[in-house]
Amino acid sequence: MSTPQPTAVIGGGIVGICTAIALAERGAPVCLIDRDAPGQGASMGNAGVISPFSVVPQSLPGLWRDIPRWVLDPSGPVHLRPRHIPRFLPWALRFLRAGQRDRVEATAAAMHALNHDNVMLYRQLLTGTGHEDLIKDSYYVMASRAATPARLDSFTNQLRLKYGAELEAIDAAALRDLEPALSPAFESALLIKAQARALSPGRICEVLADKLRGMGGTVVQASVTGLLRTDEDWQINTDSGPIRAANVVLAAGAWSARLLTPLGIDVPLEAERGYHLAFPDTPVTLNNSVMDTDMKLVASSMEGALRVAGTAEFGGLETEASPARAQALAKVARKLCPDLAEAQYETWSGLRPSFPDSLPAIGPIEGQPGLIAAFGHSHWGFMMGPKTGRLAAGLAMGERPNIDLSRYDPARF
Repeated sequence: MSTPQPTAVIGGGIVGICTAIALAERGAPVCLIDRDAPGQGASMGNAGVISPFSVVPQSLPGLWRDIPRWVLDPSGPVHLRPRHIPRFLPWALRFLRAGQRDRVEATAAAMHALNHDNVMLYRQLLTGTGHEDLIKDSYYVMASRAATPARLDSFTNQLRLKYGAELEAIDAAALRDLEPALSPAFESALLIKAQARALSPGRICEVLADKLRGMGGTVVQASVTGLLRTDEDWQINTDSGPIRAANVVLAAGAWSARLLTPLGIDVPLEAERGYHLAFPDTPVTLNNSVMDTDMKLVASSMEGALRVAGTAEFGGLETEASPARAQALAKVARKLCPDLAEAQYETWSGLRPSFPDSLPAIGPIEGQPGLIAAFGHSHWGFMMGPKTGRLAAGLAMGERPNIDLSRYDPARF
């Protein structure tokens, strides 16, 4: 009897790892392919927030008013490389249209479907690995320089409340008690409770990749150069030779669109560069995940370092990281926590795959039998990874999904 062909998962980030584990749990042979070690790209570089209540997309009503200020501020949260402007503008127009109120409400429902049980799913994934302590209960502290506490009846907070978030608006004194390392310039905060944070996103990926191997899954380190549909299966061309697979789950993040183009498929996927700084030798400790709501920066104490993550830089796949953006992030970080003033830091940068409507592509790709999309998670890939993995694995196995996937249709644009 011949050995059944595996399902290949292209992309070893958290989405790909979770997909491969979900396939292995179903008894399917699975091969995970990535040019790097599993989980060492954007999946390891994030702020580690795991929030069931992340239902607020990037584009919101009235956001357009803030964009010029953000782009023109050298320390601002958004940077656009001039050479990329012509290619970026069509994406930006779609992004702004996605911020209409009715569209935001529909997007929030779709985000909730992927996030609402993410803490539980991570704990299930880590059970029995000996590394269950890599997930820690946490608040999300959205710190503000405004003296007036956040209104719970705002549009975005009403979205969070609709999906079960427990919110509390606190003043400067309560914020100081909760996070004494923050600058006194922050005079209020919104607390989002009952969530968690990762103490090392990269190590979680390593642990889960080891779990996959222990379940019989194969991990191949190779660069995928192309996809070819034959009469019977898929041929995945790599720099180490071809791999044959019955089905393919495409979870290659920002590089997914490049693999689809030769198949005649065009998707509006932006490679959005993000940065983080790690301060390894500092006495500064944060008790929760903390966002500077003005500068859109998130900080969290992790294993061995305080991590500060932020900025969205649009410049395409081939653009190198900018030392100036890292320096700008350091400047903002030191305003968040003044005791970081003399602290040395290490820099990391990676590419987020972003669609203009803040939702990923999950589902069969039209006209390509056995090819399933699982990419484009923007700022929420680490949060959405476990649920996306289960959905993509189910589709590869011919299962009927238990949620409506139309909002994530790869052909929706």
